[in-house]
Amino acid sequence: MSESLDLWDYRRRVHDMYRPVREGGAGPGPWEDWVTARDALFADHPQSPVEDSESFEGLRYFAYDSKWRTTGRFTPVDDEAATLDHSGEGSTRFVTIGRLEFELAGLECRLELLWLDAYGGGVFLPFRDDGNGDLTYGGGRYLLDTVKGADLGHDLDRIILDFNYAYHPSCVHSDRWSCPLAPPTNRIGLVVEAGERLAT
Repeated sequence: MSESLDLWDYRRRVHDMYRPVREGGAGPGPWEDWVTARDALFADHPQSPVEDSESFEGLRYFAYDSKWRTTGRFTPVDDEAATLDHSGEGSTRFVTIGRLEFELAGLECRLELLWLDAYGGGVFLPFRDDGNGDLTYGGGRYLLDTVKGADLGHDLDRIILDFNYAYHPSCVHSDRWSCPLAPPTNRIGLVVEAGERLAT
């Protein structure tokens, strides 16, 4: 199969693993299914971010905790150009389309919601937190990326933010990937002990 068709299939499988979550699957059960499906995708798919699938033993996560699930209120803004630097060479153009305000573990937070400035577009929500560089990748993690099917769902201006589903960009798993880094402005001022973590 061609590389383009492999990528198409990869994105479809990612979309499918998020479907039960979008359809109301809160709690550890759907999350455990997502973890299992994601490990399987990384282990055997031609588009897997990992370099050596034979030695792959699964990704590392914090234990599921419902306190990291919340809802963000979306407030639109006039489109603002945003260019995100990459972990390697290059950069990617986005547009800031709005801001999300929410409470997380008792802290009032605000993140900028981005839109990919390319044909078809897509919502993108990267973030940083105080655990970056220690427990998690120094360049931040991703929570939403609808181009690749990472979509937790929304109800009008209420967007589901379940940080148990936070994941590392592909560049964490192999230097052959150059990934957009979360902008410093998208920082949560605490350690988000949820989602994918570095092996320790």
